Amino acid sequence: MDSQATTTSVEAAPRLGRPRDASRDADILEATIAVLAEHGFDGMTIDMVAARAGAGKATVYRRWPSKADLVIDAVACMKRRDLDPDDLPDTGSLRGDLVALIRAPSIEDAELKTHVMGGILSLVSRDPELAHAAFAAILEPRIAVNRALLERARDRGETRPDIDVEALASLTPAMVSFRTLAQRLPVTREFLIHVLDEVLLPAAGITPTDPAS
Repeated sequence: MDSQATTTSVEAAPRLGRPRDASRDADILEATIAVLAEHGFDGMTIDMVAARAGAGKATVYRRWPSKADLVIDAVACMKRRDLDPDDLPDTGSLRGDLVALIRAPSIEDAELKTHVMGGILSLVSRDPELAHAAFAAILEPRIAVNRALLERARDRGETRPDIDVEALASLTPAMVSFRTLAQRLPVTREFLIHVLDEVLLPAAGITPTDPAS
């Protein structure tokens, strides 16, 4: 048999196994987030994720060889749903901008992320890769938004010029995490506006003019 015929035969041979269906990835990752929020990493199983996603257990394992690998990818994908710091509300005041971000989907997303963070704490402490992914996906996006709004307010002279932008940008995410994880209380619009009016704005040197909004 000549070499050309052999090459043609090899090229024409069908590939073994089914091709990966990438459309299932999003369903599996969303299911992972939901199961993590409900059961935590230690209580979560691949069977739970597969059932929630309507996929076979083998389908999950073909994509992610371990539960930790699956969780790292799922947490990292949460970042894609966040508000772009370059596309923020501009009401003319820091309070107006921050209040404009307090919407029902935003509050629900913050609670979900905090529950996920609580669910993976046991793994974060021993997995640096997951710790990095968790911070980048769960805390940094909101800190980045707050940072951008605080810097804009400072630049237009609305705040004190010497404000600690990084500390203030982290304040609300930290208080949301404490309320959800330590106090086991819901994150409400009223709570967020109270933090804004009684803690964040005074720390920035701003007296709220419309605390009822």
